[in-house]
Amino acid sequence: MLTTIIHRLDDFQGNRLYIKREDLIPFSFGGNKARKAELFFEEIDRGAYDCVVTYGSGSSNHCRIVANECCGRGIPCHIISPKEASEQTFNSQMMALFDAEITVVPVQSVHDTIENKLSELKVSGRKPYFIPGGGHGNLGTEAYVRCYEEIRQFESEQHIHFDDIFFASGTGTTQAGLICGKLMHRDEGQIIGISIARKNPRGRNVLLQSVRDYLTEHAFEIPENDIQSATIFLDDFTADGYGKDHPGITDTIHNVMCRYGVPLDRTYTGKAFYGMGQFLNMSNTHGKTVLFLHTGGTPLFFDELRRWDEKQ
Repeated sequence: MLTTIIHRLDDFQGNRLYIKREDLIPFSFGGNKARKAELFFEEIDRGAYDCVVTYGSGSSNHCRIVANECCGRGIPCHIISPKEASEQTFNSQMMALFDAEITVVPVQSVHDTIENKLSELKVSGRKPYFIPGGGHGNLGTEAYVRCYEEIRQFESEQHIHFDDIFFASGTGTTQAGLICGKLMHRDEGQIIGISIARKNPRGRNVLLQSVRDYLTEHAFEIPENDIQSATIFLDDFTADGYGKDHPGITDTIHNVMCRYGVPLDRTYTGKAFYGMGQFLNMSNTHGKTVLFLHTGGTPLFFDELRRWDEKQ
């Protein structure tokens, strides 16, 4: 079972700041997608699937990890990617390194392209396994229920309690898992997802459904009011959308690297750290013990270095 370290950074805007380094999971630059992939590929291995189909952008940490897992097993990886978000990144270069077959189509054609690819593979005698974009679904949620247990264990050992847990929230299963863990234990504290692209109400509604799906599958009866109050999905810091930047995020990435030696990126973790700082400032929060869950994306940090170099 995967575990990652939690350590103290320092005082941050009058709060005690800790960080959980999911980016240090020891596979392909780690991250939350590596934690989720562990469960997906356990299922793939048990079922003797001989190829994988998934979906994601050129910046996708999920697609990098899935392509690497497939490459290590010697099975084909087919990635369907939206043309609108398929710029070249270090993640996409790694997908190519792992010999993933990448099909780029307009976003409105993604669903049909996935279905056609699965049908084509089955007709050719293959046994494909489909992983939803971002590792969406109950397996992805389960990965972060387990992560929440790690956080609780750390709190118990260190005799502390995290008042707020912040992180980048995309397809929603990372946040859903943390929320489910909190609800099942009836814990105090806030699970605060910083949206990296989706706006409300859609982003929050997708997240709520992931929480309900997991709780239903595992026969936990949690009142809807409790689910609603535990689901905090902030869409104030998405800039102009997925992978888009603004000076506040760029400055955050630079400052966090220089101050703490921790790499962030504009698509995921940079937005989340920036959003955390803005939220704490706007809510005038002081004296709390705060955890930042670093969900990974180290290759994308080097895209930032390349952009900075080009501006020199």
